Amino acid sequence: MVPGIEDTFSIVYHFGVHEGRISLQKFVEIMSTGPAKIFGMYPKKGSIAVGFDADIVLFNPKASRIITKEKQYQNVDYNLYEGTVVQGAIMRVLSRGEEIVRDGYVIGEQGRGQYLYRKKNSNLRTGELLSGSTHI
Repeated sequence: MVPGIEDTFSIVYHFGVHEGRISLQKFVEIMSTGPAKIFGMYPKKGSIAVGFDADIVLFNPKASRIITKEKQYQNVDYNLYEGTVVQGAIMRVLSRGEEIVRDGYVIGEQGRGQYLYRKKNSNLRTGELLSGSTHI
């Protein structure tokens, strides 16, 4: 694991969507739908529908922030993206209808998570999900 993993959402949004390299739809595919498919959890995860286990991220694309180790939750003394200014910030996260993140702070009760069993890995290849084609 790389220190700074908790900033992946903001990094991908800033350098992808904000800077015009990818569409918002591609961002959702990269950050949600694709990983859910790779790890055999789609459609229970990676999709929003009645009966699914969707965590909803409320994201403000107009907010900006500076990534710093002092504001991270990881128990490590540095951050891979230290000092990087990113456009866009997660404002709230809802999990099973409960607000667990508010204004950048985790407020959810520790241990409230639930283990989700996944299907065996499908035949999808990473190249399919990232390129949109069936060729790697």
